[in-house]
Amino acid sequence: MIELLLWPLVAGFVLAGIHAYFGMHVLARGVVFVDLSLAQVAALGLTIAILAGHSVQSEAGYWYAFAFAIGGAALFALARPYEKLLQQEAVIGIVYAVSASIGVLALDRAPQGAEHIKQLLIGSILIVTPQEVAHIALLYAAIGAVHLFFRRPLLEVSFHPLLAAALRRNVLFWDVVFYGSFALVVTSSVRMVGVLLVFSYLIIPAALAGLFAVDLRWRLLLAWALGAGLTAVGLYASWTWDLPTGPAIVTAFGAATALMVLGLSVPKLTMRAAALFASAVVALAGLLLVAFPAMDQPWLDALEDIAPPVQTAFLSSGERFTRNEVLDSIARARAELLRLRALEQDVRWGKIEMEPDKAERLRQYLAGRSEISAGDQLVLRHLRGKGRERQRLALGLPLLIIGFGGIYAVRRGRRHALRHDLESQ
Repeated sequence: MIELLLWPLVAGFVLAGIHAYFGMHVLARGVVFVDLSLAQVAALGLTIAILAGHSVQSEAGYWYAFAFAIGGAALFALARPYEKLLQQEAVIGIVYAVSASIGVLALDRAPQGAEHIKQLLIGSILIVTPQEVAHIALLYAAIGAVHLFFRRPLLEVSFHPLLAAALRRNVLFWDVVFYGSFALVVTSSVRMVGVLLVFSYLIIPAALAGLFAVDLRWRLLLAWALGAGLTAVGLYASWTWDLPTGPAIVTAFGAATALMVLGLSVPKLTMRAAALFASAVVALAGLLLVAFPAMDQPWLDALEDIAPPVQTAFLSSGERFTRNEVLDSIARARAELLRLRALEQDVRWGKIEMEPDKAERLRQYLAGRSEISAGDQLVLRHLRGKGRERQRLALGLPLLIIGFGGIYAVRRGRRHALRHDLESQ
């Protein structure tokens, strides 16, 4: 595993380093989606290169993407002085929507257009080469050196615009420097890891670091550490569960965000607020089960997986027999799929050599077995739907009563506490 994931991991570290820095500037400027928009413009350039007969990884493709990204960067820089008349976020949104639309129209005329769209979105960090990593590392080091040398005006324009105006900084010039270097970074990154991962590297580590540090140096160091650590987590998840690498890393960033927000929010809840929140959740769960039993009920699905009698008690004997047969079939198919997917993964990662025809046959067989498993899952969903119709009153109504009873009790207790405080005064 180490030899296969080493260079993707190094590439992730390099990307985290440069993008975390630019992310701090982007957050300070209040243009969160500028990276997504600029990345989409670069992707549009790659799309035009594909139509012209060049591959995504070709030199021509790179310069097409860079030319388009520079055009977008110039537009953002020129629009900033007129922000009172036309908000920069509006310009960013317009550029993103138009670029994405033109890209889809263009790729609709290209062979394997859907595959190109997928590549532009999620990239191919897994197959990055040492030469590519060395190239972007040197490029980003040079850009970092420029920003380090001119750090004072660049930081003032981004973080202290009033001070920059008082010092009579040439804001337009420094905006051009910032957005121009940013376009160069985005162009190089999009071609390697795709639009979604570029956005994640830019915004999420910098935003999460801002929750724990105020000083810019500490924020930057923490953002670097978060970006590198979450890259490693995403790559490990991709290897362990045979997932697409780019989306796995993006999901790791998203999961970290959710966990940190919950970790900061939960300790601040008072007992009364926690009780009110819990009662509201119970009431909502009961209401949805009573009113819409056919819709997804994730909490009840999880409860039934842990304690099957919660579902089987509401099924007839024939339905329970069918359910057991289907579960046995799914278990056998899952064991076979795990064995064959492990074999396919070993072939894909080069551990086992297999003739191309046999590898394709294996892939097609796995796709067919997955369809059969999907059919079994549909039978389970049908049985679960029958159970839901019978659970709506037996489970949903009591939950609804308990939830609203809890809300009433909490609010009544609060009124009593307020009245006691007033009387004591």
